[in-house]
Amino acid sequence: MADTLYLSLWFRDSELEDLLPHALRAMQQFPYSKGAPGIAGVSVHPVSWNEATILEQRYQPGIRPEEAVLAAADLLHEDYAYVFEANWDLWTPESADGEWHKRPTPMKFIARAQEFEEGEAEAQGEIQVDFGLDTPFLHEELKLTSELESRVRANVQLLVEYITHVEKSVGAETRLLWSESDENLAQKLISRLQRVQ
Repeated sequence: MADTLYLSLWFRDSELEDLLPHALRAMQQFPYSKGAPGIAGVSVHPVSWNEATILEQRYQPGIRPEEAVLAAADLLHEDYAYVFEANWDLWTPESADGEWHKRPTPMKFIARAQEFEEGEAEAQGEIQVDFGLDTPFLHEELKLTSELESRVRANVQLLVEYITHVEKSVGAETRLLWSESDENLAQKLISRLQRVQ
């Protein structure tokens, strides 16, 4: 069953003025889609996810991460969250012809100030990368073939490379790759690949 996949990052002694620079470093490491590069949207959420946004901008074509952070920087506040939308290229099957193609796949960077949503940053990370559904990394709905295995491995490799770059460059004290159901992606992948062997 498909599950949303996240990378959460926590920082030691993080101050409000560090929040957007931390988000920027995470965005600078990201392998943006060649067909839809850059940050495609910026939104600022005050107090909680239930409140109306106070800024919502769409960009076509996408803008550089530095420009996206500048668009939100004037609205820095202890109880705000900042969402930056982007795309990366993941292998996706085409149902009509059975062939695989790299397609821009949406994802989000979420930066939470300490007082947003009653301290959600403490539980889910000051910076959180929302990769969307874990389907591109498993494709559990499809019969396992050598081509599917190859495409899934390529998608997983892209994910692992990004997490490695983040670990080296962002300066997070703690990081956690997790899903809504708390199922371990690595275990799901191992289980998936062992079914064919």
